[in-house]
Amino acid sequence: MTETLWVTLGFVAQFFFSCRFFIQWIASEKAKKSVIPDLFWYFSITGSGLLLIYAIHRRDPVFIIGQSTGMMVYCRNLYFIRREKKRAVKSTDK
Repeated sequence: MTETLWVTLGFVAQFFFSCRFFIQWIASEKAKKSVIPDLFWYFSITGSGLLLIYAIHRRDPVFIIGQSTGMMVYCRNLYFIRREKKRAVKSTDK
């Protein structure tokens, strides 16, 4: 990939990562309380994954470790959300 494409990927990744805060802010404003919608975690994973690819290309160990650990947290949160939704469906089926 050319350097311009890598920088573009970096900006796109940062855009997705930053959008998650707007998503959370809008959801909280609508609910009139602090909430974190599922979409926040999907944008976190997308942005973090793209930033991780960019960091690997740049060979930046600090950036790589930061994005890698973040990805684990985002995936874990989505796991908890899905597990809770499955439990809720099972309890309504009874």
